[in-house]
Amino acid sequence: MAPALRYLGGACARARGGFSGALAWGWGPAPGAPWPLGRGGRRASTSSFDVVIVGGGIVGLASARALILRHPALSIGVLEKEKDLAVHQTGHNSGVIHSGIYYKPESLKARLCVQGAALIYEYCNQKGISYKQCGKLIVAVEQEEIPRLQALYERGLQNGVQGLRLIQPEDIKKKEPYCRGLMAIDCPYTGIVDYRQVALSFAQDFQEAGGSVLTNFEVKEIEKAKESPSRSKDGVTYPIVIRNTKGEEVRCQYVVTCAGLYSDRISELSGCNPDPRIVPFRGDYLVLKPEKRYLVKGNIYPVPDSRFPFLGVHFTPRMDGSIWLGPNAVLALKREGYRPFDFSARDVMDVIIKSGLIKLVFQNFSYGVNEMYKALFLSATVKHLQKFIPEITVSDIHSSLRRLFRPVDFTQ
Repeated sequence: MAPALRYLGGACARARGGFSGALAWGWGPAPGAPWPLGRGGRRASTSSFDVVIVGGGIVGLASARALILRHPALSIGVLEKEKDLAVHQTGHNSGVIHSGIYYKPESLKARLCVQGAALIYEYCNQKGISYKQCGKLIVAVEQEEIPRLQALYERGLQNGVQGLRLIQPEDIKKKEPYCRGLMAIDCPYTGIVDYRQVALSFAQDFQEAGGSVLTNFEVKEIEKAKESPSRSKDGVTYPIVIRNTKGEEVRCQYVVTCAGLYSDRISELSGCNPDPRIVPFRGDYLVLKPEKRYLVKGNIYPVPDSRFPFLGVHFTPRMDGSIWLGPNAVLALKREGYRPFDFSARDVMDVIIKSGLIKLVFQNFSYGVNEMYKALFLSATVKHLQKFIPEITVSDIHSSLRRLFRPVDFTQ
């Protein structure tokens, strides 16, 4: 099996001069013409790249863009199984630009979140991508939550989050007139954006720099080539062979896997360790009726409880003006099952046999039952929302309209 690229600097060290960004053996449009995104995949028998990135979501496209801008001599291809880019996790998330308050100080997550927020704002400004820096309140509604809120505030300061302040009930009302709370953290640097729009902009940057995007290419095999291609003059120049479900293949020197909900399976295909295993959780959001949107101005979040693996219901404004309420967290029966009754026998068996789900269930049994209850009964979710905005009623809510996937590592 072919080893996946663990360190991108290795690919750079082996880059050869003279590679064009166009597909080497005839896939795609004329030289210099970018592939039209979202119009189906290219077909051919073989093509060769220095680096292939598996996954056309925001992580894969950001990786491809960064690599080609830093090392333009590399020929780089992105493989995406769908006919369009960024249609799964990238297109099914809450759209929040988080400020970095939650993570352990000096951890990689904390650094990446704080730096990433600054970079996403900078990138959106450069590209003219719409966003709203609408801020966030993390609100304590019970006295017992205040020590956790204060500890979270100190953590945010240590992480270097901009503009944080602890505010009292009167200032909560100034920020969110219909929100009740005993104390809150005001996070003015939090924003919202359409991440699929950002991802497609990354793809455009990548293609304009000479990169190639191959859609409708679902990876089935990754292996080492036994012999060099017939056109190669210097041994096995492209030792990794990637085949799709249609029998088409791509050859490369290095492969980077950014496969989202299938990252463990693609990692295993490449010869790497599949752990941690992906366990898909579906989050059901409710949507506030348009005539009630005045009740929420920015993001309103609960104080997180470290005993539980999920954050809890919150209020999330969207770029289209809608207000999402939720989510709950319910085990999905299919990795890309956006409807409650979507089912995949393989995905279910993987969760039962290969993941740490049983351990999670025993550790959080009561919490899990409560999440299932909220998924079944609208009034139960509304009751949680009323802790923050008492004016919200069941009649103010649309039925569940949105789905968000959370790949969760339960191996720890």
